[in-house]
Amino acid sequence: MTYEPIVSVRGVRRRYGQFEAVRGVDLDVRRGELLALLGTNGAGKTSLVELVEGLAPADAGQIRVLGHDPYRERARIVGGLGVMLQEAGFSSDLTTVETMRLWAGTLARPRPLEEVLDDVALTSRADVRVGSLSGGERRRLDLALAILGRPELLVLDEPTTGLDPESRRAVWRLVRGMLEDGVTVLLTTHYLQEAEELADRVAIMRAGRVVREGTVAEAVAAEPARIEFVPHDGAGTPLTLTTADLPALPGLVDAEVRRARVHLRTTALQEDLEAVLTWARQRGMRLEELDARSASLEQAFLSLAEQSDAEEVAA
Repeated sequence: MTYEPIVSVRGVRRRYGQFEAVRGVDLDVRRGELLALLGTNGAGKTSLVELVEGLAPADAGQIRVLGHDPYRERARIVGGLGVMLQEAGFSSDLTTVETMRLWAGTLARPRPLEEVLDDVALTSRADVRVGSLSGGERRRLDLALAILGRPELLVLDEPTTGLDPESRRAVWRLVRGMLEDGVTVLLTTHYLQEAEELADRVAIMRAGRVVREGTVAEAVAAEPARIEFVPHDGAGTPLTLTTADLPALPGLVDAEVRRARVHLRTTALQEDLEAVLTWARQRGMRLEELDARSASLEQAFLSLAEQSDAEEVAA
């Protein structure tokens, strides 16, 4: 993968009256990657994405999409841009293929309809009215329209909201296929597992700013890992320990015992897990329900959200 930015955002701000929704954002989306833009409601994601799509001008800063200003030179980027909105607003009276044919008429180089229908697994539903499609089928139709024009950059705004797990994974497979074909993707999602599954990089927004950016591993690196277990004696009887009974651990952040289950958070997962296992073996204990894992994207996301809440209280 090359690292040429297909989207470049520098010092961008966007205001609604006195409220500043985007507050000096710097961000690149590299050609051929999927960048997941994350944040709680009100973090500024939608406002930033609308600027990238060219739906509104920035109040300050500079945006380049495919080398052009997406608002002032929209005609020069629209052919390379595909957008999947949260709500597309199709006519429920048109069939699937009629909707696609209508949309194809607005495009300079539309793909063959049959090919795209096959890509999104809607061939058998081509002659069904949109109003009769399931929620998952409508989202796949949204995606079909977004990729119909052979986009270089695909913007997916909450593409799997409301879908069942099977439909969600079907959309993931489609997105992976497009990435393999060289399409660049900017994704907004509230499903953190979706970001973990698909993203090359993530950018987490809070209060109009990007507060953490990088690969998923880099985004969670600042968060502690966890070790949990229920100690039993040699006869299999659960033991109730206190934190004072636990061994000294070099990376320990905090420890807690709840209902006989020990909860540890650590910045040195391997070393501390080895120390816990050695300590248990020397005392003839068995560690039931042992769970040791690195930090998750959800943990990092919630930690940043809690910091925001704490700052608001302090203010």
